Amino acid sequence: MSNKELSPEYRDELLSTLKERFEKNKNRHEGLEWQKVQEKLEASADKLWSLHQMEETGGEPDVVGYDQESGEYIFYDCSAESPTGRRSLCYDREALEARKKNKPENSVMDMAAAMGIELLTEAQYRGLQGIGEYDKKTSSWVKTPDKIRKLGGAIFCDRRYDTVFVYHNGADSYYAARGFRGSLRV
Repeated sequence: MSNKELSPEYRDELLSTLKERFEKNKNRHEGLEWQKVQEKLEASADKLWSLHQMEETGGEPDVVGYDQESGEYIFYDCSAESPTGRRSLCYDREALEARKKNKPENSVMDMAAAMGIELLTEAQYRGLQGIGEYDKKTSSWVKTPDKIRKLGGAIFCDRRYDTVFVYHNGADSYYAARGFRGSLRV
């Protein structure tokens, strides 16, 4: 068993959790069948490991779409608030190294890469908000355009007043109520 492969017990537990969430939230993936999703998952040990990482850090991953062209199911973190196990992180390695004191433990981009997931883009974040209401008390970093990042900034989003807002901060900032949401294609 590799480092990125789950034990049979964890695998079965995760598949059960994902199936229960899938069936409870059909509005996120109308017209899709769990059996087909499960077949893809069972054939992708590394993707199951990444979903386990999403689950373990509080993301509550669920299927939010299917890409006809690639034949992939798309999972996003669907926790009501930004995942608790992924908060208090600055944006990327450059920002982390630039901090002189009070450095956070990690950066969003490094943690996402280690988990094998992608950070949601602003468009994906808005798409997620179209199927539910998320981050009503927290905020989530989103993939920052290169132009903004080169100038030292990074962007994040939240939902307030029934509206999705996009904000900016220095990429080296971090807050207890700001984490990140990820996506994974299986």
